Amino acid sequence: MTSNSRVIGYVRVSTDEQGVSGAGLSAQREAIQAECDKRGWQLLAIEEDVLSGRDLRRPGLTRALDACENHEADGIVVAKLDRLSRSLVDFAGLLTRARDGGWNVVALDLGVDLSTPHGEFLANVMASAAQWERRIIGQRTRDALAVKRAQGIRLGRPTTLPQEVEKRILRLRRRGLTFQRIADLLNRDGIARPTGGDWTRGNVLFVYRRLAPS
Repeated sequence: MTSNSRVIGYVRVSTDEQGVSGAGLSAQREAIQAECDKRGWQLLAIEEDVLSGRDLRRPGLTRALDACENHEADGIVVAKLDRLSRSLVDFAGLLTRARDGGWNVVALDLGVDLSTPHGEFLANVMASAAQWERRIIGQRTRDALAVKRAQGIRLGRPTTLPQEVEKRILRLRRRGLTFQRIADLLNRDGIARPTGGDWTRGNVLFVYRRLAPS
């Protein structure tokens, strides 16, 4: 960014007590204002949230990012990176959005600034680290699932179907009834599916295959 660039500031604290007292918010505001004065940026507004930083779904941050993506501002400025995001993966995604949208992200504490070679280098390092983190998490998840399968642990979303209904489906099938006939009987008796709606042949087949020994 150059002098006269328009920016949106963003500040955040995690607790209501900090939000009411202003502890932390004022220091962040002062740091953002000082940097804007130093670099000749026009500070359009400072958005704030009193929320956890575990994800990016925050009203103040949404307004700030919308201003950037709608080209009302040239970038977003935060005093500390963890005020913007505590997740390296989320931050890497935000950097991609900024590059694709042609706006800037500036984190004063770490020197992240997509408009400078040094700041862009730091952003690239963090994006690479985030990609590594995603791959490590994915591999650990696959390894853990493989162990559970080897132990015979049933995976997937837990069923909400009452056990007596499961037993009835098994019993009727073992008596030789077709899956469609079982569905008809369940519908006749007003037995609801876990997700609502009438039973179909496919629904019954799915339940039976999940329950029947392989």
